[in-house]
Amino acid sequence: MPNERLQSAIRAAGLTIDDLARELRVDPKTAGRWVTVDGRVPHPGNRRDISNLVGVDEVHLWPSLAENLHVKPNTDTELVHLYPSRSSIPFTLWTELIASVKEQMDVLVFSGQFLVEQHDILPVVRQKAAEGVRFRFAVGDETSTAVTQRAMEEGTTGGLQGRIQMMRRYLAEVADLSNVEVRTHGTILYNSLYRFDDNLLVNGHVFGGLAGQNPVLHLRQLPGGLMWKNYVRSFDHAWKQARPELSD
Repeated sequence: MPNERLQSAIRAAGLTIDDLARELRVDPKTAGRWVTVDGRVPHPGNRRDISNLVGVDEVHLWPSLAENLHVKPNTDTELVHLYPSRSSIPFTLWTELIASVKEQMDVLVFSGQFLVEQHDILPVVRQKAAEGVRFRFAVGDETSTAVTQRAMEEGTTGGLQGRIQMMRRYLAEVADLSNVEVRTHGTILYNSLYRFDDNLLVNGHVFGGLAGQNPVLHLRQLPGGLMWKNYVRSFDHAWKQARPELSD
């Protein structure tokens, strides 16, 4: 399938493929393959020049770039990508989001155990907290009504509570570090939130569905962005109600 978005953008700009090739100083055959060959993505410099020439964001022209944190985000929407499930998020995206945090990471979950066991986040927390990065983890209170109800709904009675206890044990290893705060909450968890500076993963929860099976919005902070503001405000509400976790 040809890249219909790029093809349409070129036409809308009043250009032809030959015009594009001439402006970018590339062979017309190369420019033609950008449009006609399925999945063909130009090098970063050419992508930037094409985007500027046709006046369309890179992520719109090449949707596969949505997972690349080094690509300039679409300037007219907060939504970077919609994943059908948390399990479908590429492992490399989690790794890069965690590794790229420079100022603040916030997590609102019931368990979030996978962050430790799959992504080995604790060494990153230790290193970055020492560099001044702020971490806030709000995990579930396994004795709360909300957790008990959630476990019953997803058919993991006792299992969810055990995962929460395990996560609390993990986080106890870093809870006494400067710039690290761990709290427990008993709020109804409509969404799990994972903030990495100006990137936010919103894992919505479906009645009866496991968190890993539910859709995830990848948002980027934009000036005046209403979705970002709404979800960050939700985190702040839950954080204020949560109780500080005492370190050993």
